[in-house]
Amino acid sequence: MSLIFPVMPFIKNELHFSALDMGIMNSLFAFAQLIGSPIIGRISDKSGRKVVLVIGLLLFVVAESLFALTNSLIVMDISRTIGGLSAAMVVPTSNALAADITTPGQRAKVIGWLSAAFSGGLILGPGIGGVLARSSYKTPFWFAATLGLLSVICLAIMLPSDKKLKQLRTSTKPAIAKMKSDTNFWQDSWKLLSGPMGLLFILILVSAFGLVSFESIYSLYVNEVHHFTMANIALVLTLNGIISLLFQILLFNRMVILLGEKRLIRYCFFFAFLGTAWIMVAHQKWAVIIATLLVFTAFDLIRPAITTLLTKASLTDQGLVNGLNMSLTSVGNIIGPILSGALLDYNYHYPYFVVIVFMLISFFLTYKIHRAPTNNNQEPTEN
Repeated sequence: MSLIFPVMPFIKNELHFSALDMGIMNSLFAFAQLIGSPIIGRISDKSGRKVVLVIGLLLFVVAESLFALTNSLIVMDISRTIGGLSAAMVVPTSNALAADITTPGQRAKVIGWLSAAFSGGLILGPGIGGVLARSSYKTPFWFAATLGLLSVICLAIMLPSDKKLKQLRTSTKPAIAKMKSDTNFWQDSWKLLSGPMGLLFILILVSAFGLVSFESIYSLYVNEVHHFTMANIALVLTLNGIISLLFQILLFNRMVILLGEKRLIRYCFFFAFLGTAWIMVAHQKWAVIIATLLVFTAFDLIRPAITTLLTKASLTDQGLVNGLNMSLTSVGNIIGPILSGALLDYNYHYPYFVVIVFMLISFFLTYKIHRAPTNNNQEPTEN
């Protein structure tokens, strides 16, 4: 994602695409994730994780190669749709696999590492992509496709077979009954969304909406309101990547043990609210930078904390749970930029005012989260 981010403006200008063309291209990626994630999650519950991961990474290679080969808008749209389907196969399946082969006590650490890997990619990607794009704006796509192919090979060789993974899952969850094969996808999805975990899924949607609403217009907002240069913006994004990586690798698991997932989620929504409000009233660049890092760090901790709580709340159907997680994230990713862009046309402060309202509501909603029904949950008792 971040590898190709620096070249997208050049593609737009060189091929004479409109901003709407680029927006539709990104929406197709999120829409494919939205539709594919829960269905593929259920498939991975039944057919196995490894095969879904391998196919998902192969689709990633196809998507990046196709984008590099063409200058046609239609073909690029097809490429981005395939890319969204690939993400729908890889991301929730990876989280489901992590939940399968870990105990509830280990899970926060493992999911924190997965989030850290994502943050590490966000740190390295823009720099590498910018260097590669000096020869051609298509080079980063070829490089991404090559990395994807190497990932397929490594995964196929190094990841145990689905049969072995199933044995590992059984050994870590001996009390879990065999998964039903005749369950109905839509009934199971509705049961999860309307049950005790429904509030967690709502918070997933809100956090995705809030983060994308915040970051999609961030560069425009700070440039117009606080007169940030591109160097200032690059500094903020780099610092954010480093801080997020340190938090997720070194501190996330400790914070979960100390506070529990529910308190951590609650505090993160509060700090996201506080940081966004601070940006709106700040008058100095250093204050805006600190407030921005506070917001981004809070969002970077909210998602793995909610994901960890979701995996603990459901002892089976991890693929479906993580698929719904990804689908609701995609809904936020579709709605957030559209709404923020529309509000920005009226007033630069309106989008962040909406984010503030949603964060404050979410903060109070966290008091309604139910305890995860597990026997090995390290979370302390709390209101």
